[in-house]
Amino acid sequence: MAGTLPPKGLDAQGYIEREGSLGRVPHAFRPVVAAARDGLVGVFGARLHSAYLYGSIPRGTARVGHSDLDLLVALREEPADADREAVRALGDALDKEFPQIDGVGALLYGRARLLSDLETYDLGWFVACLCTPLLGDDLAEYLPRYRPDSLLARETNGDLALLLPRWRERIAAAGDTEEALRPLTRFMSRHLVRTGFTLVMPRWQGWTSDLREMAEVFGAYYPQRAAQLLRAAEYGSQPVGDPHVLRSYVDDLGPWLAEEYARVHGVKAPRPD
Repeated sequence: MAGTLPPKGLDAQGYIEREGSLGRVPHAFRPVVAAARDGLVGVFGARLHSAYLYGSIPRGTARVGHSDLDLLVALREEPADADREAVRALGDALDKEFPQIDGVGALLYGRARLLSDLETYDLGWFVACLCTPLLGDDLAEYLPRYRPDSLLARETNGDLALLLPRWRERIAAAGDTEEALRPLTRFMSRHLVRTGFTLVMPRWQGWTSDLREMAEVFGAYYPQRAAQLLRAAEYGSQPVGDPHVLRSYVDDLGPWLAEEYARVHGVKAPRPD
């Protein structure tokens, strides 16, 4: 069954192709992207090294009123708490101004960390393969090319066991309101689907960022868990505010996936934070 799913997302040499481009940004989202670009320059000025889009907007698959704006920002030095607060405030302002988007997610790092040896197969890969340049010099020029192998699988998602206790804390702190639970469901659903996919990625020998396709690829290798990951893929696009869904993630699917991941690929190298 697994062999019936054709690999994709690789170039002729078997390296993961960079996905997304500014040319693919749907027309409805171009004002949002322009405002984000101007806002980042206004907030950080000369301290900004580069900025990137990732997710459905640069892939051209965003849905008006449902998709979020995803940004990665690289500063010339390591960011401080004030920088993180500033980028959160910018995201909140963009979310209020543009009804086309449903939230803003912004990752903020220093250039040195993104290019560090420790992050070569995690954040470095993320920049080089999943991010679309928006501002500044592209850090991908300093990074290697990547294959869908076990090293990449381990260093991208081999830390789920460490994340689960934090997820439980976030679920407990959120209470039972749908408004608080929906963003958690979207985030955790997407993370579990991507972890399930990268678990089997070296065997499938391909790459995709489509949540449903990720779940289908995973299900070909783990049919006993296929239905769970397909539901998670649905909730990753259309989240619900059901606490039972989140508890099933941290009590059942998540622990199983973390254990199987460690068995197959090992555990991600420890990070300082």
